[in-house]
Amino acid sequence: MDLKEESLLTEIAIAYYEHELTQEEIAQKFNISRIKVGRLLRKARQEGVVEINVRYHPVFTSQLEKRLIDEFGIQRALIAIDEHNENDQRKQVAALVSSYLSNTLKDGMTVAIGQGRNVAAVGEHVGIFPDKQCKFICGIGGVQRNGEPVDADHTCRNLARKFNGINETLYAPAYLEDKSFRDVFMQNGVIKETLDRARKADIALVGIGDMNENSYMVQLGWFTPQEVTEAKIHQGAIGDIAGYGFFNLQGEPIDTVMNNRVIGLSLEDLRAIPCVIGIASESTKAMAILGALRTGIINIIATSASNVNTILNLSKV
Repeated sequence: MDLKEESLLTEIAIAYYEHELTQEEIAQKFNISRIKVGRLLRKARQEGVVEINVRYHPVFTSQLEKRLIDEFGIQRALIAIDEHNENDQRKQVAALVSSYLSNTLKDGMTVAIGQGRNVAAVGEHVGIFPDKQCKFICGIGGVQRNGEPVDADHTCRNLARKFNGINETLYAPAYLEDKSFRDVFMQNGVIKETLDRARKADIALVGIGDMNENSYMVQLGWFTPQEVTEAKIHQGAIGDIAGYGFFNLQGEPIDTVMNNRVIGLSLEDLRAIPCVIGIASESTKAMAILGALRTGIINIIATSASNVNTILNLSKV
């Protein structure tokens, strides 16, 4: 698209969307046909000259929440407005989870924390938060901090600072290549005591992942793209909770070669926690969210309005 055409698209878009001229009026003003006006307006959207954002009214999102509750029997749905930018979408979802925690946490409560960008965003959300004498405890071991810090310990410390609470570190690596090493670590007294306390948490914050060959876990080197593909194609794995608890579209757990490598709370451990908040902001994760909801482990889902619409449509199939 040359500069002249871009200028014309911009002028027509301004006339239509800002000055609210009709297509007929624009045709007369620019001495072109009405059909060409419609074609140029479509091209303005396709070329990014015009961006249309739908802002959902609270009544609309409350209706979506009710439908999710009726369909899956969950406690709440925290539904964010849609954003084109992935980071902006993550921030919107994180803000809702932060607000929920502000209104829900009571002195003496314990919150088990998972890892990942969506969970970390909750800890990074800026705002004024009431003091809560709560404990934020790692539900998974630590990871090497390459780039943005998304490990559970970092998020625990952020949340403890926000709410003037305390945090507890799980002194173990999150991932071990050899299952036998992992079994030894799981029997260590310090690690076992921390995980036992995490199992008794009142609330857990966990991410929901999809089976993506370029997922964060693959980037960390925990799983290979081939292992992810094998689990997806041959075993029907559709997603994971907390980065390593795999399930199919029906919400049934999948025993993959990737199981038993991670030091952290299991799916059954999470099932025993009264309130598990699953967080997934990305538009690619609707199928994974649907499977996660069907596990019965997720009590509160935090995601976008478009994801909720997709989930509700998929659940009918």
